[in-house]
Amino acid sequence: MEAAPTEGERAAVDEVLGPPESGWSGGERTAVDARVARATPDRRHLLLPALHALQASAGWISEGGLNYVCERLPVPPAEAYGVATFYAMFSVESRPKMVVHVCDDIACRVGGAKDLIDALEGGAGPEGTSPTGASTWHRSPCLGMCERAPVAFLQQVDEVLAPAPSAPLVELINDRPASFDIDVPSSAPQTQDGRSDLHLLRRIGDVDPTSLEAYRASAGYEALARAIELGPQGVVQEITDAKLLGRGGAAFPMGVKWKAVAEQPVTPRYVIANADESEPGTFKDRVVMEQDPFALVEALTIAACATGSEQGFIYIRGEYPLATTRLEGAIAGARAAGLLGDDVMGAGFRFDIDLRRGAGAYICGEETSLFNSLEGKRGEPRNKPPFPVTHGLFGKPTAINNVETLINVLEVLRIGAAEYSRIGTPDSTGPRLFCLSGHVERPGVYEHEHGITLREVIDAAGGVRSSKPIKAVLLGGAAGGFVGPDELDIRMTFEDARAGGYTLGSGVVMVFDEDTDLVDICLRIARFFRDESCGQCVPCRVGTVRQEEALHRLVQGRTLGSREDEFALLGDVAQVMRDASICGLGQTAANAVQSAISKLGVFANGKGRR
Repeated sequence: MEAAPTEGERAAVDEVLGPPESGWSGGERTAVDARVARATPDRRHLLLPALHALQASAGWISEGGLNYVCERLPVPPAEAYGVATFYAMFSVESRPKMVVHVCDDIACRVGGAKDLIDALEGGAGPEGTSPTGASTWHRSPCLGMCERAPVAFLQQVDEVLAPAPSAPLVELINDRPASFDIDVPSSAPQTQDGRSDLHLLRRIGDVDPTSLEAYRASAGYEALARAIELGPQGVVQEITDAKLLGRGGAAFPMGVKWKAVAEQPVTPRYVIANADESEPGTFKDRVVMEQDPFALVEALTIAACATGSEQGFIYIRGEYPLATTRLEGAIAGARAAGLLGDDVMGAGFRFDIDLRRGAGAYICGEETSLFNSLEGKRGEPRNKPPFPVTHGLFGKPTAINNVETLINVLEVLRIGAAEYSRIGTPDSTGPRLFCLSGHVERPGVYEHEHGITLREVIDAAGGVRSSKPIKAVLLGGAAGGFVGPDELDIRMTFEDARAGGYTLGSGVVMVFDEDTDLVDICLRIARFFRDESCGQCVPCRVGTVRQEEALHRLVQGRTLGSREDEFALLGDVAQVMRDASICGLGQTAANAVQSAISKLGVFANGKGRR
């Protein structure tokens, strides 16, 4: 392409990639370059950080800036454009530098987002408009701050307002920042800090998250020391004996995964912390990363020790600025103390961590989509098999786990597999983090043993706000399902969930009182999946659209045939998406809607209001 970057764009990209080494990597062409071709290393995996740099420097990604990135890496312009247009946080069209993303997802809808959006529309104009050309605002899917709804994310300055005040936001968008206080008072995350029997949350609220010394004084890095003493096979055996299952929703045995990676003859191998926590209603990983970041760094180092990996990645969602800053500090602190690098803890093994920031794509929480994103490609899922344990990141053996799963490893090694397996139930061992939001008195992250009932989980958060009756509870997030008020005594275990036809998912427990419009909630869930589908496979790309269309016809009373015909059509679409979609997004996109229809009778009467 002929377009040239501005000096600011060039400087922003060079800060991430380093200065060009030759005319073949974005520098000035010399006479030698005109005659001699030089091999350039494959650095396409730096495409996402480079695009972040462009977006931050100008507020959008220009053709000239994109062209310069393509020369530097090198990446074909068409492919780089495909990546840049894949993510919600990037724009390839000129727009105001300050963008306010206002969450209107499920938890925020019941927490005041509608009033906030009405205030913005009345005071600053419709979504996407810019009164002065300096700022604008957009509706956003869940921002992972559900316990502090309603929420706004200020992209250019990387600040989150939670709860978000309407008047200062209107002033900001109208370019009157003098009266805008970026430090708007916000509530602290509600957790069970101070309880002596906690395992995963025991440091939160008590230990300085920015201090390595404070972390080590609270038994930090004792688990890594034990892992080094046990050796790779010993660590894998402990995890296997503890019967630790994944906490991201799939409940896959962690010991099996790590053993499979460790046994691969291929090198290099990789370990990844999946911190792209984008499931609506989920925020537990964010709280851990903000309040106990060294725990994740230590746990990922143990994963490397167990699997024989020398390189790890933490892929964190782009809308978590504080967690990103805390993790950057934790990684730097661990590296300076010899806990990362060429000789970890003086034990003779090499391991380091790169932190990579996502850019607003729910699909990148799916492991193979995350691999593609890290590799500088569009974040679209891959077909399986082959599986990540043999062909993961860069086609190499990879162990990928979410944040909560990884920090459970610290407890397994701290108290031993036998003691850990006595927590919870025989088939659902260990503690579990639950994200309480919606109409509960004290929204937040709570730690409980597997086996606790749903009623007890809600009571621990203070019960329903204003003591109103419960209409429904959403378990597992938008990809989960609803349960009714007659199901509050179900046990929160993997085996009970399988037998009872519900899901624990990512630990979401979103409570709705009797005044909640569940039709509105279901329509928002349907819109979420329509928007977040990557579009790669037909069942999901078309099915999510057809699901939303059918729900709107039911609400408007303009059904194709009878209402029963529409419900049958919805059932058929749901079955096709479950059976034929490439990844979990399409396979679970109809779960919540189907459960609302079958269990709660939503959309059954009149125009669907219930």
